[in-house]
Amino acid sequence: PFKEQIQFADDMQEFTKFPTKTGRRSLSRSISQSSTDSYSSAASYTDSSDDEVSPREKQQTNSKGSSNFCVKNIKQAEFGRREIEIAEQDMSALISLRKRAQGEKPLAGAKIVGCTHITAQTAVLIETLCALGAQCRWSACNIYSTQNEVAAALAEAGVAVFAWKGESEDDFWWCIDRCVNMDGWQANMILDDGGDLTHWVYKKYPNVFKKIRGIVEESVTGVHRLYQLSKAGKLCVPAMNVNDSVTKQKFDNLYCCRESILDGLKRTTDVMFGGKQVVVCGYGEVGKGCCAALKALGAIVYITEIDPICALQACMDGFRVVKLNEVIRQVDVVITCTGNKNVVTREHLDRMKNSCIVCNMGHSNTEIDVTSLRTPELTWERVRSQVDHVIWPDGKRVVLLAEGRLLNLSCSTVPTFVLSITATTQALALIELYNAPEGRYKQDVYLLPKKMDEYVASLHLPSFDAHLTELTDDQAKYLGLNKNGPFKPNYYR
Repeated sequence: PFKEQIQFADDMQEFTKFPTKTGRRSLSRSISQSSTDSYSSAASYTDSSDDEVSPREKQQTNSKGSSNFCVKNIKQAEFGRREIEIAEQDMSALISLRKRAQGEKPLAGAKIVGCTHITAQTAVLIETLCALGAQCRWSACNIYSTQNEVAAALAEAGVAVFAWKGESEDDFWWCIDRCVNMDGWQANMILDDGGDLTHWVYKKYPNVFKKIRGIVEESVTGVHRLYQLSKAGKLCVPAMNVNDSVTKQKFDNLYCCRESILDGLKRTTDVMFGGKQVVVCGYGEVGKGCCAALKALGAIVYITEIDPICALQACMDGFRVVKLNEVIRQVDVVITCTGNKNVVTREHLDRMKNSCIVCNMGHSNTEIDVTSLRTPELTWERVRSQVDHVIWPDGKRVVLLAEGRLLNLSCSTVPTFVLSITATTQALALIELYNAPEGRYKQDVYLLPKKMDEYVASLHLPSFDAHLTELTDDQAKYLGLNKNGPFKPNYYR
């Protein structure tokens, strides 16, 4: 073994002889380029920036001869199908819902137009809706989060899907329009994430909008827009706010972010978190999840908050609540999750220290004022897929991830199991609104009934081999509850 050691030392020397200075930049660039492109979004093996021809220019047909879709490359369908099958393994609740309701087809006649992240997990939802009798047309609610091969698999299976990773702003609206505007097909249900689709139908196709039976919306941002419409008296259809249902808030927002924030940051920057100073803007469910993960790795976490209740929760959890201005000069990472706009302004960005990492975990890309960085005096350098260095005249760099869009979906993956919970909730909300008798839901925004929340949760318990205790008649009477639920009052959050 001693000999081998010497041998090894020689090799080391051999290695250091190479001139590192000049070649290093391009070498690291090419390594990082290839390694991140192949894994940048879950299993996507295509980086959107490489292709010459826009999917809009291509003529593609699936094996059944239909060309009622627009995806990056229909040939990837087989790979995408594998991804969907893998996701199904961890989405047992949706599959059991599919099996239970397949006979009675509760969505027969539903024409659902959807706008969500298009990933293997959403594909399981879309195919469940189809199995329950719906016809679906789908587009992406985020220009970076689409898994091209999954979109291809959906198109191959006959879903009219219009989406690819790395769409332009113009492509984004074109895709939404193609979903809604189809001769001889008129949507009667909307499933939205972020409210862009609802907004588009409301503005461009008021006649379609009036005839919609119901809207299901799953993000803070989209729900906020629905309440605005409702306040102005312009919401002429019932809408279901899935975002604030307990199963979505606690799981998708809290646990999902707790598990995916570090993944997104590590994949893009390989940052070490021990001892780093991080400021998290917003201590709602997403903020709570992010902070729990960061704290566990030994980061020093600051919180900014506008709401005294959330601020007090942050204090009780051991975090310093500060104003962004007070810590902006010293922090190493800034994470926004407020659902608001202009939380990190150009002034903040100007005061950050060199190589500070800036990213967003909220739905829309308005939280960080990225537009203010597109000025002549600043240089943008793309160092990896989804990672930009913005360089100030004095040489200071700020590391911006996913151009201020949703970090976990743009740069890493989200745990399938959590998405199963949200997707099951969405499916039940669609079934509920579509089958509701005339007059049960007025033209307003509704929360999902607690009974359904509890049903979703119970569908997920078997995968943990968890056994629920049942109340005796006496106990149920004592608590004033029905033995079968709902166990929580309607106002429970």
